Amino acid sequence: MAQMANFLVKDDASTPKEWTLVPVTDTPNPFWRSIDASIPIEGQIRFQLIEQKLKSGEFKLTAKLEVPTMETLGASGTSAGYVAPPKVAYVTPAIFTMFCNKRSTSQDRANTFRIMLGMLQGASASTGTGTLANTAAGQAFLNSSAALPQFFNNLVLPN
Repeated sequence: MAQMANFLVKDDASTPKEWTLVPVTDTPNPFWRSIDASIPIEGQIRFQLIEQKLKSGEFKLTAKLEVPTMETLGASGTSAGYVAPPKVAYVTPAIFTMFCNKRSTSQDRANTFRIMLGMLQGASASTGTGTLANTAAGQAFLNSSAALPQFFNNLVLPN
């Protein structure tokens, strides 16, 4: 089994912020949460991996990311000085699911994973790599020891 480790990811702000997502639990599914001291727990970014074996024998592999947006404080509070704590205004989820036939190989899954990542990165008529160049990756997705390629290619859940 792969060991759970931190994820470092950057957002798409005008000045990108690097978020650290730390492992919280591996039961029942591996789950990570960001750790920004200025944001309440319900406002932290959340990420989880879910593996389900279907009755057909296929595997359903899902990566789910949830990015909460906090309300902004308006007035400075009541005349008594009370200011309500910040709340989550809404959550934007992103979900990637891959269904794997029981006869599929690691190579089949790595190839599908890489093609989908290219699509998500913005592949177009002028570039097959999207916004991140990965034309020289070759077998990098298949041979990667990183958590998500291991999960989608080799059906390995981190713990």
